[in-house]
Amino acid sequence: MRRIVNKRENKSFSFIWIGAFAAVLYLAVSGQIDFSNVKATRSAPLVDSRAAFMLDMGSGAVLYAKNSDAALPPASMSKMMTELIVLDAVNEGQLSWGDKVTASKYAADVIGSQIGFSEGERFTVRELFEAMTVSSANDAAVALAEFTAGSEKKFVELMNKKAAAIGLSEATVFGNATGLAVNDLRGHKEAAAEHETLMSARDTAMLAAYLLGKYPEVIEVTSRSSVKLASNGQQMASTNLMLSGMPFSYSGNDGLKTGYTTGAGYCFTGTAKRDGKRLITVVMGAETPEMRFAETEFLLNYGFRS
Repeated sequence: MRRIVNKRENKSFSFIWIGAFAAVLYLAVSGQIDFSNVKATRSAPLVDSRAAFMLDMGSGAVLYAKNSDAALPPASMSKMMTELIVLDAVNEGQLSWGDKVTASKYAADVIGSQIGFSEGERFTVRELFEAMTVSSANDAAVALAEFTAGSEKKFVELMNKKAAAIGLSEATVFGNATGLAVNDLRGHKEAAAEHETLMSARDTAMLAAYLLGKYPEVIEVTSRSSVKLASNGQQMASTNLMLSGMPFSYSGNDGLKTGYTTGAGYCFTGTAKRDGKRLITVVMGAETPEMRFAETEFLLNYGFRS
């Protein structure tokens, strides 16, 4: 596939080694990460986005980094933390996939991608999780946050505590369960709207690695091109256009999370596995929706050759 942008300039980026598979497995379980051991450099072309990052999940090698420690709005890529908190709650027995969640007015009214339910409608935790994970439904994310913690504000406290626990940097701060901008939430008194969500490209990849390491079964959901809600038969398409059969289909791609707001631009955390090698990529602030996938394809091609 031809890339959207033809410009390519060679630039040197840090090639940072954080240990072999045992260290990465420890990262996945405990979130303890060490990027301090910089030993070599690798030349790589420039990715057309505000920031980018690529991690080899098996070896622990950082294969690409551009502006990777800058705190930027991640938009819906931050929903990976919402996914992680919900999965933890299910794993620890605090929630059940079959639990029925009654939608609040705030959940029903939140803007952006959504199921489109009304206040008082009921869905299972599983339906809401799948709609949020596959189709990036904001109403599903808010409903899950409120059901899990009692309010979105309390859920955000869990998100930030988890970020610290798994070793994400101070560049990352979660402001709400969806990744929406504060201005998008000010009309809702129940919303967590005290501060913006910010993440670095590096932390975004680290979060994805932790999520996949602790709950590899999430790939069964993220690899779907659509999900069907049992409660109303509604079919919801994936926002990941790199899945098989999609316009930017890439062999081995099976996730992970798109994002867009005016401030964030077009974002994508992708993952692909070939011949036992799994890569995680992050593109933040691409100018068009197509570019985030084209740049991800370029990164993956580069990574699988490395």
